[in-house]
Amino acid sequence: MDKAQLLVASNRGPVSFSIGEDGSLDYRRGGGGLVSGLSSVAETTDTLWVCAALTEADRTAAARAPEGRLDLAGFDLGSMRVRMLDIPPDTFTDAYTRVANSTLWFVHHMLYDTPNKPRFDAAFRTQWEGFRSYNAAFAEALLTGSADNARVAVQDYHLALVPRMLRQRRPDLRIAHFSHTPWAPPEYFGMLPGEVGRELLEGMLGADHLGFLSRRWADAFLRCCETFLRVDVDWSRRTVEFGGRVVHVGVHALGADADSLRRRAAAADVEEWRTALRERVGDTRLIVRVDRTELSKNIVRGMEAYRELLREHPEWQGRVTHLAFAYPSRGDVPEYREYTEQVQRVAKEINQEFATADWSPLIMEVTDDFPRSLAAYRMADVLLINPIRDGMNLVAKEAPALSDDGCALVLSTEAGAADELGTDSILVNPYDVTQTAAALRKALEMPEDERRERCERLVESATALPPKRWFAEQLSALK
Repeated sequence: MDKAQLLVASNRGPVSFSIGEDGSLDYRRGGGGLVSGLSSVAETTDTLWVCAALTEADRTAAARAPEGRLDLAGFDLGSMRVRMLDIPPDTFTDAYTRVANSTLWFVHHMLYDTPNKPRFDAAFRTQWEGFRSYNAAFAEALLTGSADNARVAVQDYHLALVPRMLRQRRPDLRIAHFSHTPWAPPEYFGMLPGEVGRELLEGMLGADHLGFLSRRWADAFLRCCETFLRVDVDWSRRTVEFGGRVVHVGVHALGADADSLRRRAAAADVEEWRTALRERVGDTRLIVRVDRTELSKNIVRGMEAYRELLREHPEWQGRVTHLAFAYPSRGDVPEYREYTEQVQRVAKEINQEFATADWSPLIMEVTDDFPRSLAAYRMADVLLINPIRDGMNLVAKEAPALSDDGCALVLSTEAGAADELGTDSILVNPYDVTQTAAALRKALEMPEDERRERCERLVESATALPPKRWFAEQLSALK
């Protein structure tokens, strides 16, 4: 049995807290690929997960736990040990909201309205100091009590500086860093101040192994290393020589956990939602999307494509319904609040233009309801996923695996999932509304047998690297 120590670092941890009306702390385990993958490893490995307190309830829980160790404070976390860091609020705001979410996310997803933003002034330099302090807090927590030759799995762009901080103090550690987002090409990454861009790249190159969701994102990172650090990249071996070391760059395309999803989708609450939705939409065909109200998800252009379909092909009026389930995201970033309002406004316009007494063309819900989403996946005739840019997009993999009758997938070329699913999807340019409208029509009119056969192949590709194998693959790269 593998007893080697494993340390995991991520901004969001495997558990989140809420405060009840009586002041008691309630908590729930998180979902997602990382939690699923790590849970299996923790059973056979001495595992410590370091994360940040994201809410006041999280901060309360961290304060009540000895040195933030939730597993020592009576919380049932299975075999996992979890240390939750109470980062000072000002530091957290600078690091998470202003640098990670409002700068690095915008760079890697290429979202800036460049005539107006970004603007890297003295205030940004202060915020960057907060980002550096935030990363240093994680590095210090990982180093505390770490065993010789421990393996460290650092997650995502929030913690890009951590690998080098660890390497400088503990060269014996075996360090991996995984990026869950796209990586910007040099032409866009170069918008960052030179010293900031170099610090990000050098920070990540403190790792032994760097993982990305798509070869495109890995290639963009390697090109940035060549362009801004002037280092040698071995493109055949996909390695970077830096600081007297060789860093390996790999691609690990996270897949859907089909078995777990199917068990959850068979539950009574999902069936109740399925019945309720069917009563609401009648016998119309269903175009489904489930997203955060996130700028990169391109919800507005997707709805505009649906509007164009109804205008140009009125024979579909009354015969199709668009279920658009979008849950609020990053309300602390002004651009996201404005985008959520725009999504709701366009949805209202479509219904005002086309709705009849017995038909609502678009059902938009801006709330998070996981059972409702699973029911929609099961019912979808067409799944619309058209992001401007997306590291992977697991919905593109999860929904086909749950489809009751086989769904057609309309998929943006700019989603990482297109690498694996493109052959059996209808691919679209996310900026081309007319092309997307034509793709929706093609998907709706696709023969039933073809749709089912395509969906079967989508499922095979989508489930090729489920979370447990995905995480184990990254750890194997450190041996």
